[in-house]
Amino acid sequence: MFYGYSVLKMNSVGEGCTDRKREYDQCFNRWFAEKFLKEDRSGDPCTEMFKKYQHCVQKAIKEKNIPIDGVEFMGPNKEKPDS
Repeated sequence: MFYGYSVLKMNSVGEGCTDRKREYDQCFNRWFAEKFLKEDRSGDPCTEMFKKYQHCVQKAIKEKNIPIDGVEFMGPNKEKPDS
């Protein structure tokens, strides 16, 4: 029998950023499923949402005095560093 599953939805580091995170997550998941997996690499409709979310998170990190020295952040148009 199939009981279904629940998807874990994590909140953002800043309470005020959680809605932006969820909007970005929805956009990314839709783009990934409907475009990327079908090899359509044209455009990224989520870039602006990501930038707004990223700005919110950076502000929250600063306000909470979370140490981030030496941490490199990824985002749109940034390549993953070699391991």
